[in-house]
Amino acid sequence: MTTSYSATEAALQPSNQSVLESTAINNSPATLVGLRLNQAIAHSGLCSRKAAARLISEQRVLVNGQQQPHHYLIKTGDFIQIDGKALPEASPRQCWLYHKPVGVDCNVKSDDPYSIAQLLATLPLRLFPLGRLDKDSSGLLLLSNDGALAHRLMHADQLQQKEYRVEVDKVVTEAQVLQLAAGVSWQLGTTLYQSDPCIVKAENNLLTIVLTQGLNRQIRYMCRAVGLKVLTLHRVRINQLLLTHAVGCCRPLTADEMLLLTARS
Repeated sequence: MTTSYSATEAALQPSNQSVLESTAINNSPATLVGLRLNQAIAHSGLCSRKAAARLISEQRVLVNGQQQPHHYLIKTGDFIQIDGKALPEASPRQCWLYHKPVGVDCNVKSDDPYSIAQLLATLPLRLFPLGRLDKDSSGLLLLSNDGALAHRLMHADQLQQKEYRVEVDKVVTEAQVLQLAAGVSWQLGTTLYQSDPCIVKAENNLLTIVLTQGLNRQIRYMCRAVGLKVLTLHRVRINQLLLTHAVGCCRPLTADEMLLLTARS
């Protein structure tokens, strides 16, 4: 995740006087007090917790003119800056549905014409993707400015269901279905990966796979491990929220849809 801020040497090391002058109008709101620094940045809607942690590690974040660790707890009156600019005030928490087409890259890169950054720049508020879909995959992608929701939906411990429709290059056998459902392994370089048991159904060369994991390109590697090649991959559901909208649709979730999204499958 990148931000629209441009870092300069002067911005990264503002004078204490400039910080003190700014605190009068940019003190941390009560909603941030007591949060860890990376949580506070995510809560503002600027980016996800993971991206906030990266900004802190890159020494782009100052609190009252000083660098602080990820676990620093925000206090009343703290002034937070990123690349020399005050942390933006938190926008109302929102979550949007996006039917991502094939060809859109979920890496947020403003200089890439195929990046989702081009869509995000057109929206009326700052949002970031919750998770990702490969550039050559399509389907349901969530956009939000809610760091807590991002953690709830993306953290491995939360076991959120995601359902995919997968077209492969040959008729799927019962043995392959059983292998996929039980969990398979694959190796990339020196790292060995293992898929958790999951729900798998097959009809001819079409698979329905329900995961609670989120490993990089997981379904493609799972299929390859049992001798199948993925032709198309489409995400149709996250928890109880189903994708029923046209390709390219991007809009806020309704209250009822938010209940479906946050309900356990």
